[in-house]
Amino acid sequence: MLYFTNHFDTALIDPLLLEKGFEALRYEANSNQVGYYNLPVVSQAFVAEASLLRSEIDKEINTIAIIGIGGSSLGIKAIERLLRPSTPNTKKIIYLENSDPVSIQHEISEIDPKRTLFIIVSKSGATIETLSIFKYLIVIFTLIVKDSEQILVISDEDSILSRFADENHLRRFVIPHNVGGRFSVLSAVGIVPLTIAGFDTQKLLLGAQSFLESFWSRKEDHLLQKSAYYVSNSERFPINVLFAYSDMFEEFGKWMVQLWGESLGKRNRNGERVGLTPIALIGSVDQHSFLQLIIDGPLNKTVTFMHIAHSMEELMIPKLSLKYLEKSDFLNDHSFNELINAQCMATMQSVIEDGVSVDEILWSQINEQTVGKMVIYYELLTSASGALFEVNTYDQPGVELGKQILANHFKN
Repeated sequence: MLYFTNHFDTALIDPLLLEKGFEALRYEANSNQVGYYNLPVVSQAFVAEASLLRSEIDKEINTIAIIGIGGSSLGIKAIERLLRPSTPNTKKIIYLENSDPVSIQHEISEIDPKRTLFIIVSKSGATIETLSIFKYLIVIFTLIVKDSEQILVISDEDSILSRFADENHLRRFVIPHNVGGRFSVLSAVGIVPLTIAGFDTQKLLLGAQSFLESFWSRKEDHLLQKSAYYVSNSERFPINVLFAYSDMFEEFGKWMVQLWGESLGKRNRNGERVGLTPIALIGSVDQHSFLQLIIDGPLNKTVTFMHIAHSMEELMIPKLSLKYLEKSDFLNDHSFNELINAQCMATMQSVIEDGVSVDEILWSQINEQTVGKMVIYYELLTSASGALFEVNTYDQPGVELGKQILANHFKN
């Protein structure tokens, strides 16, 4: 289960904004212009197909190499990081994302090319980093591309990468044309590699679908309240901080930052610059760094606290008293899970008392269903916020401009 609590004053929210956000999302879902709403159902077919593929290659392949960046990798990493502790016998996943030569060299040193499935992921099919790394892998591992059973492509139906895959008789999965890259983790982009690796992606999709059904039944209006409050106060509070109390949330935070930043940082229909700057922190580590800025710095931030009620690991702090270190003895015989949750609650209370607007997300535990719910929660939250900002949530004109400048640099 997931529990959501808005600690800000919901009485200050214009109820018309809630209806505006809800109706905008319902229109998007019914119009078929935005396809991620349908993924929890339509991607079930990918689970079956990828499961069959896994059974065919299970003995030969022990590693999956994801060649992709941004929306083609961040969501996969987030889900893997959250589920890996409870699913330890899955295949190793290596990510080749950035065009940093040091990182590329390090990652390929972990690859046995004879026992690796290479999955090339690009929504557009023309992502420069992805294609460049793919070409390097072909050369460095002397991969035979034609009719290869070790190369799999995930892309748009009509992309140049898809045409390349068909020309060389490679396995290929399609990203729906109406699903943007940063909203694509529940499409073939995430479902195929995670299924092949051995994760229970059917439960992941069922979790997402159950939250969607609850949202459409108006049982999740806390999401609309949060969106309405943060968007209507975005000039006062232009920064949203996700303060997540577990190292397992690190990759999820990076996925959220892309989803939030690339979707909402736009010019609205009046040409005004709008958006919410996302920042992802890990507790309790960042209590010793960024927290000072939140408490005593400018009151221009909202904070989302995320924590887990019950950890898989019940590690106990020993009943041990050390000379000069007796100051910490009050924690003896308590669990580390108790400690990190107490740190979360104490920090949240101190921030609230300082006048910062806060909401809270509590996981009863981390499993496939709760991860699926959280993925769709943040996607819905992003869409609702984009609708209230009156921006096109699903384009990225600023990013495309940078790509054009990069191409012109090398052409000239």
